[in-house]
Amino acid sequence: MRLSLRFVIPLLVALVAVAYVVAPLADRLTLRWFVRDLDIRTQLVATAIQEPLAAVLTDTVRDKVRQQRLQSFLDRITQDERLYAVGYCDDKGRYAYRTVTLPRGLECRPPGAAPEAGGRVMQYGGTSLHVATAPVVIDGARVGELVIAHDMSFVERRSADTKKYLVALFAALGLVVALITVLIAELSWRGWMAGIKALIKGQTFADAPEPRAKELVPIARDLRVLVQELESERRRRDEAQMRWVPETLRTILHEDLKGDEILIVSNREPYIHVRDAEAVRVQRPASGLVTALEPVMRACSGTWIAHGAGSADREVVDANDHVRVPPEAPSYQIRRVWLSEEEESGYYYGFSNEGLWPLCHIAHTRPVFRAADWELYRSVNKRFADVVVAESRTRNPIVLVQDYHFALLPKLIREQLPEATIITFWHIPWPNPEAFGVCPWRNELLEGMLGSTILGFHTQFHCNNFFDTVDRYLEARVDRETFTITHGGQPTEVHRYPISIEWPLRGVSGQPPVPDCRVQVREELGLPAQAKLGVGVDRLDYTKGILERFAAVERFLEMNPDWVGRLSFLQVAAPSRSRIEEYQSLDSRVREAALRINGRFGGGACPPITLRIEHHDAARVQKLYRAADFCFVSSLHDGMNLVAKEFVACREDERGVLILSQFAGAARELPESLVVNPYDTEQCADAIATALAMSSEEQRARMRSMRSQLLEFNVYRWAGRMLLDAARVRHRARIASGVEGVRA
Repeated sequence: MRLSLRFVIPLLVALVAVAYVVAPLADRLTLRWFVRDLDIRTQLVATAIQEPLAAVLTDTVRDKVRQQRLQSFLDRITQDERLYAVGYCDDKGRYAYRTVTLPRGLECRPPGAAPEAGGRVMQYGGTSLHVATAPVVIDGARVGELVIAHDMSFVERRSADTKKYLVALFAALGLVVALITVLIAELSWRGWMAGIKALIKGQTFADAPEPRAKELVPIARDLRVLVQELESERRRRDEAQMRWVPETLRTILHEDLKGDEILIVSNREPYIHVRDAEAVRVQRPASGLVTALEPVMRACSGTWIAHGAGSADREVVDANDHVRVPPEAPSYQIRRVWLSEEEESGYYYGFSNEGLWPLCHIAHTRPVFRAADWELYRSVNKRFADVVVAESRTRNPIVLVQDYHFALLPKLIREQLPEATIITFWHIPWPNPEAFGVCPWRNELLEGMLGSTILGFHTQFHCNNFFDTVDRYLEARVDRETFTITHGGQPTEVHRYPISIEWPLRGVSGQPPVPDCRVQVREELGLPAQAKLGVGVDRLDYTKGILERFAAVERFLEMNPDWVGRLSFLQVAAPSRSRIEEYQSLDSRVREAALRINGRFGGGACPPITLRIEHHDAARVQKLYRAADFCFVSSLHDGMNLVAKEFVACREDERGVLILSQFAGAARELPESLVVNPYDTEQCADAIATALAMSSEEQRARMRSMRSQLLEFNVYRWAGRMLLDAARVRHRARIASGVEGVRA
């Protein structure tokens, strides 16, 4: 006991001393955290008051009345106990309005000065203030900036509390250590060491000698309780407080996933190399999957495994079939997998697109299933699984499996890399159990997908359909409360992850102003300068409702003959899956419909339908979005449809109208669009009329709300949520394995 006290008393003194040393460091860290939080809060306040502030500034009342209203508005804002003062600087760098509490020595920034990266801390009247600025934008033009000051006195109060808590914590810690030391001293040293050896050798408590096991049981039980508490209280990020940019994903990778390896597997590659005459040209395919994932890979690096389908793809890869991309600034690599013509015909055109595609898209096209196609689908999935294993540098990579081409892949990867975290995202709808039951190999597909750690769909409706399908056809435990399916002892979490686009959309900043785009596109199409222009951008696919869209335009012109010669609808349709008979038939029917409608209502300089069945690059499509008066998305059944979101992202002028099918997942996220049933021709024709007659004020209100949604819920947030869930699962697995080790 005396020996223990000699150890305990100096330990207590040392711990209390350390607490006083750590306190200043904690003060500095706390200050940095609060400054960062106030920067975020400033941006939230600025965003929240942009619209009402713009309404006051653009009001047509007398200057004196406007000044009184704005002063009253700013005074109401500062009722927040932490919001100390607010000021508004005009475009000349002078205060137009300010609350009385704003420090007099705080000047506006000169016009044209570079924006501040964050706020700054200043002293005023014995009070610490956090001061930051935010631009005020009206109709796309910067008209001034807000100066927002927060009271930081609460930081000092919390700092003082932190010091007291630290001292108390270290004192309590010293006391606990002292008690444990005394307890150990009282235990039989030999018995303790024998118990430790038993644990190391893998003996259970029941196998160990009775007295030693009794000594260790309370400690193991406490450890298990501690692990459960850590799991239940583990810090979860507040998504609303995070700014979702590429750097956010990098932070998640380094802090939450400890720099773990990322692999993406998809059929379509993000960059295709094709030979054009004597040169090799790089194409970006028209694919929502590529649109969403390519920005994520640029942020995270890693390897993208895909089918090499370009005519010059083999010419540019290295000895290991790798090529660095993007061409202009390589940040990750593609690993290309080569398929024979027979494999491509059976796996891609056959089972995937004549079978699974129409099966999942309930668009009244009969799915076709052939045994030969199924065998090729299985063999190609096995080939890709082997490539994933070969490319993985670790035993536990994070593998993102994309879409219906690889339903068997998760299970095949799991068999070779049991410690991998496999996230499968299904980009198309999931049908009800009755519809899915048509597939002869339904059980094999479900078992393959349940090899995933996490399985994602666009909407909760699709998640529920998947739960119902598994419940119907497999012996599995379906827990809808925890969103988990357990099959063969392997749990799979099923979650809703609505996909989105990057924000800001790459390339938009390089586009001409919207008025210039309007003029240029109309000149290129040979349309009158005042003609109204609608636009649709799709792959040439029967699920996109192109014929229904044309029928709506035709019905609109029947009901509104005064619009004949004043409205043209531009349909851009990228050729797709032209080997399949159904797509060949669709091509013919779309061309015939356009000719018929133009013959009926055309004859002038403004044809009702302008059809372009050809590939358009991203820059060209963005220009069309900016030139259009409305965009029509009429999907008969769709997972998300990113065309709708791209159109909104291209309209920083806050003009234009989005007509959106209720059967597209995007309709759940963009309710400010004109949501229609594409099968209801009358409703769609009325929506066109509404779009053309909509006032600029209503367009602005709708577009501003939709753009705010995309800003907050962009593709980095979509990927980040999946990666955070992966980090949570991996963390839980590590803790569980540690507890099992103690039990053993």
